[in-house]
Amino acid sequence: MAYRSFSLIPAFSNHLLSDRFNQIDNLFSRLTGESPVADTPAYNLLQKGELHELTVSVPCYAQDELDVSVLNNQLTVRGKPNVEKTDEVEEKEGIKWLHQGIRKSEFSLSFTLEHRVVIQQANLANGLLKLHFTYDIPEQEKPQKIAIGVQNESVRVLEHNAA
Repeated sequence: MAYRSFSLIPAFSNHLLSDRFNQIDNLFSRLTGESPVADTPAYNLLQKGELHELTVSVPCYAQDELDVSVLNNQLTVRGKPNVEKTDEVEEKEGIKWLHQGIRKSEFSLSFTLEHRVVIQQANLANGLLKLHFTYDIPEQEKPQKIAIGVQNESVRVLEHNAA
């Protein structure tokens, strides 16, 4: 299971480096039996004013194949394809795969949330799962502006006589 905290650091964009990373990741996953980190879906995190949005790429997944849950400040997004249903449809319609580059495999993505994060809604459209959430800060924990007052003392004017 891949645990991630929300991060603003971008992923590797150099294809040569990321290809090498994927090869090393696959090698270690074969040795350890863990699923490769590269098999977890890509995601974006952005802020729109007070609203935050987590977008997870889940191509070909139906709504009933995805599970989004929060337990003990741990947000988990799971994908479990319905293999039996897919096999039945393919057999019934006479579908034979010649190449399948878009893999639809089981995955689990987890994020540690602060206790102030509240998930508002989740939507699935065009292969993207979008979770909208807010970061609620109680009024007593927000910074407060303290006005600075001036104390009025009796003002004495001294006169100077030049003699």
